[in-house]
Amino acid sequence: MNKVVALLKLTRIEHSLMLVLAVVAAELIVKGVPPTWLLVLSVIPAILISMGAFAINDYFDVKVDMLNKRKRPIVVGAISKQAALKVSIACFILGVFASAFINAYAFLIAAIFAILAFLYSYKLKELLLVGNVYIAFTMVIPFIYGNYAVADTIANITILISLIIFLSGFAREIHGMIRDYKGDVKGRNTHNIVSVMGTEKSAQFALSLYLEAIAFSIFMFFFEAPFAYNLVYAVIIAIVDVVLIYVGLMFIKNRMTRKQFDLSRNLSLGAMALALIAFMLSALVYVPI
Repeated sequence: MNKVVALLKLTRIEHSLMLVLAVVAAELIVKGVPPTWLLVLSVIPAILISMGAFAINDYFDVKVDMLNKRKRPIVVGAISKQAALKVSIACFILGVFASAFINAYAFLIAAIFAILAFLYSYKLKELLLVGNVYIAFTMVIPFIYGNYAVADTIANITILISLIIFLSGFAREIHGMIRDYKGDVKGRNTHNIVSVMGTEKSAQFALSLYLEAIAFSIFMFFFEAPFAYNLVYAVIIAIVDVVLIYVGLMFIKNRMTRKQFDLSRNLSLGAMALALIAFMLSALVYVPI
């Protein structure tokens, strides 16, 4: 693993790309196409702070990753702990600094998110529900941030989409806890939903959260512009909903292997990215049914 690849793996660059989609989608839905300078500038803090968040998580989670046999860059020796810490701090500082050139709302959201990202990796993830809710909320923050990058108030549609993202993100986080249960408990004595409810009931709870998110996505098709009776939205979100149901059922029906865990992770991540694309394209193209 060369240094560039190791850095991209450390900072989970694929998640940063998803945040770009979320920020741009929010801006398009709330205000239409923003000026080019604002469009470019607004995604920089999201990318950098996300990179910093993942780097600091790996810094604190070396023991957990070793117990879970996850080949993170620090675990395999591709990047040192100190280098990961420096990368994280640099990303946080640069991300928050860039947000100051957008507006006060964007700066405040970026600064709070950077602080919470550090606190989560340091301690919050060990607390029942607090860490779990935080992770789900991190998937919502980029959409709220994108809203405030172009407006002074939060739009009703932003709240609704944020709810969908939060529910599906929470479900995905529970699946991640099921996957990493052994290492989290032994490595950091993490007290989370899975340690309290058990893997079977946690999987059922995650599926119920996915179903609630799907119900809201269907509601938007009937009642919320620009999604109402929009063929673009209907086709893409239908694919997303089917994939999420499939992933939820995987955890209920199977004793998961590492290969199946990886498949579920990739499917759910892809589905959430596709949902963001559905939101973004629907704001640009309306094809009536």
